[in-house]
Amino acid sequence: MADVPGSAGSEQPGEIFAGLDVAPFGILVWSRERRLLYANERFRRSWDLPVSLGMDFEAFVATMAHASECVLPVEPDAWERQQIAAFATERSEDYLFATGSVLNLTQAPTASGGMTMSFSDVTAIKSNERALQLAKETAEATDEAKSRFLRAANHDLRQPLASLKILVYNCLREEDAEHRSDMLHAMGIATSIMEDLLGALLQIGQLDAGRVEPRITSFQLSQLFERLDVQFRHQAREKGLRLVFVPPRGTIATDRALLERILSNFVANAVRFTEVGGIVVGCRREANGLRIEVVDTGRGVREEDRERVFDEFFRAEDQRAQKSGLGLGLNIVKRLADLLELPIRLRSHVGRGSIFSVTVPLGNIWHSEANEIEISETVAGEFVGTPVILVEDDDILRHTMTQLLQRWGMEVHPAADEADAIRLIESGVSPRLIVADYNLKARMGVDVVERLRAAIGAKVPAMIVTADAEPRVIEIIRNAGLPVLVKPVSPPRLRVLMHNLLFEPSLVNVGEPAAVQPRRSLT
Repeated sequence: MADVPGSAGSEQPGEIFAGLDVAPFGILVWSRERRLLYANERFRRSWDLPVSLGMDFEAFVATMAHASECVLPVEPDAWERQQIAAFATERSEDYLFATGSVLNLTQAPTASGGMTMSFSDVTAIKSNERALQLAKETAEATDEAKSRFLRAANHDLRQPLASLKILVYNCLREEDAEHRSDMLHAMGIATSIMEDLLGALLQIGQLDAGRVEPRITSFQLSQLFERLDVQFRHQAREKGLRLVFVPPRGTIATDRALLERILSNFVANAVRFTEVGGIVVGCRREANGLRIEVVDTGRGVREEDRERVFDEFFRAEDQRAQKSGLGLGLNIVKRLADLLELPIRLRSHVGRGSIFSVTVPLGNIWHSEANEIEISETVAGEFVGTPVILVEDDDILRHTMTQLLQRWGMEVHPAADEADAIRLIESGVSPRLIVADYNLKARMGVDVVERLRAAIGAKVPAMIVTADAEPRVIEIIRNAGLPVLVKPVSPPRLRVLMHNLLFEPSLVNVGEPAAVQPRRSLT
């Protein structure tokens, strides 16, 4: 920029302009005739423009309009006309520069009809404003995510809860002992489903935060189909619908819990929107995997709604009229399928029904989870006569766990705390396995296991059970070299972990809570 004198004439005191030169922002002063009277030192250092004393305002605006430094909000010619028309008016506007800085242009009229302009660097202020806005949007998104989670929890838990209510009602009035036993078994499965749903919903609530990491395992679909059958058969029967699960064959590889969430939402929708006929759940082999289909004879989905049914809170017109659901189920399906990289499809004919499907990759049967019913039943009887010390300070849990282990043929020695367990060892009990709660009243379970091993004089196989699934707690147990199961403990998981600890310790993975490697000798 050309050097601009600090004073335009002897009628303006030089000391005033000397003071303006040290101002922390750029200043321009224009006469009533639109001639430049003054430019201070900050403006001269900040702007690389051919500005000189006495130049007219129109030329200055044209220079700014066609300079490459500033990002104008409109076309240069239009902006030039706006600025010329706004001479000597009071206004303020921010401009973004190619360097990323933001300058605020403020102008105000003078008493003589001229105008002063100031140029302030507001980059830091605007950055703080953006940060505050982002924080506000993040907080709002977090609140919305919490609301979605609560709505999803309400939506998804109603399915097994409805089945459980019907089972309890029927069981109270059932006189046949065998039928009542079947109902109690179904109630146990429904409770297990609710437990799994809570865990899955907690994962779904973390999807927006990117915290859900799928746990890919190989497993067979038979038990999953059985769970879905128990979950929905009573609701289907209440509506007079046939619900058929075609026994699947083959092993697949994906996240078991998340796949069950996908399929349960498919079946729930099929039951909800089918009035006559029924639902069939089965599989078809494809070149790259197994396509699991849920086929219904319901009302169908209109062509214009087939893409939107997977949107959050979407409900078709007839659903809104009937206040049916919250429109979350299929959105959860879409998000989980995207996370697992599984393709989902919808084929539908209005008035005839729909087919919702998800395609999963094939797995290796030798890597199947060992807690499948058809697999885990083969290890029954192997624990007969095995002495085990059970350390649990909750009386009810200690009693029920003792009964469970005794049913498997174990010789159970229950203890309420470390002192009780030490007395058992001193009385001659020589356990082959130690099962200890983590949060005991006087001492942590990992410490109890260490002291019991010292009293026995051998590193007896041991495991920890805990209701505290905090990462910090799991890390403490892992660092102690002990496997852990999270309460409520699944009996199949407990049995498989005990088998591995006693007979195949190399298969025990202490790095994953409640996860057990499969037996390779089982098919």
